[in-house]
Amino acid sequence: MASPITPPRGMRDFLPADKARREHALGVIRRSFAAHGFDEIETPVVEDVALLHSGLGGDNEKLSFSVLKRGLDGDDLTAAIESGDVLSLTDLGLRFDLTVPLARFYATHRADLPPVFRAIQIAPVWRAERPQKGRYRQFVQCDIDIIGEQGQLAEVELITATAAALDALGLKDCTIRINDRRILNGLLEYCGFAAARWPQVLISIDKLDKIGAAGVVAELEPEGADSAAVLGGILENLEPHIADGGVELTVEAITGILPDGIDTDAVAGLESLAHALDSLPTGVTLRFDPTLVRGMGYYTGTIFEIAHPGSGSSVGGGGRYDGMIGRFLGSDVPAAGFSIGFERVVDLIEVPADETADSVVLVYDVAVPLDRLLAVKTELIASGRRVRLEKRTKNLKAILDRAEAAGFGTFAIVTPETTDAASLELKALG
Repeated sequence: MASPITPPRGMRDFLPADKARREHALGVIRRSFAAHGFDEIETPVVEDVALLHSGLGGDNEKLSFSVLKRGLDGDDLTAAIESGDVLSLTDLGLRFDLTVPLARFYATHRADLPPVFRAIQIAPVWRAERPQKGRYRQFVQCDIDIIGEQGQLAEVELITATAAALDALGLKDCTIRINDRRILNGLLEYCGFAAARWPQVLISIDKLDKIGAAGVVAELEPEGADSAAVLGGILENLEPHIADGGVELTVEAITGILPDGIDTDAVAGLESLAHALDSLPTGVTLRFDPTLVRGMGYYTGTIFEIAHPGSGSSVGGGGRYDGMIGRFLGSDVPAAGFSIGFERVVDLIEVPADETADSVVLVYDVAVPLDRLLAVKTELIASGRRVRLEKRTKNLKAILDRAEAAGFGTFAIVTPETTDAASLELKALG
């Protein structure tokens, strides 16, 4: 249990340098997404608990934080215990992702939105995870979604905008692994799994990189040894290709590693998608990975995930989810989205040195008149600089080290002889 002076488990404080790094990354992502024609929206941090437990969020629904109703008494608690319905004590919950709130947002405001709506959402979400390295209970998601576009233009725009954001952040050697839920479903049908079992089988396949083909088979054998054995043989043949990051997005390459009879339209669609994306930044590569699952149950078509050699987990992902919004409107609306895993990406980037060039620490003697000190500071601010005042002490090095750690690039000593900003001698920190 956390002590009273530390944040709750899975949540973090950010020191100024960390916060500056995060804001730099968020600014780059926002500008990149906006340049590609997306508009930023905002939704509440809480939604109705019925929405958050409506089957739209997959396994994440089990990790949602619920908010107790106001004015509960002992009778309410007793009734909940007797019925076994703990959620009856709640009416709201913290959002566990940004896609479910977006679906509700679109259903609410559809009349005020364009036929094809391109949305940016950048905000914190909360999940009752078991805290561990790279996995937190509060974290930021950076989502873009396109609602109303049925064709592949949606996937093309999402991948292009995301690749541009990664490039602008300075992330090289990114691989976007792509698959299609129709191909996965075809594999499961080929193996003989009943459709009712597909969600559980996909959960096991999603663990392939952790437990291997033998582990997947072992998990699935109790409810169908024959089907599990067929799948195991396929996965063993696929593992070498997956270890290489997948195969090229061509019909020949894709069909060459899949059993016969897999959805040909889906395969052709992936090749068409690759042709449309042949001008991505040089640091981004597209590959087909037939074992890519993406855990959310709402995906209906193309799915994608970003891999980077500096991270042991994916640094982003998304896909097409045509059936979700129809749950609110009564008629299906095509939709697709891509989310950058901000908490993982921010650990991989460097803040450019030129961002500190216009920041200065004024180390002043106590004998400097306050009006003159503030006049010099005001003059520097008016010229576009960020300025901080630090009283001079015997340990000047400690002051300068602290300023450099806080993101300042230059410093100057202010003495009683200093008359204005032009009389300062600016020196680089570090």
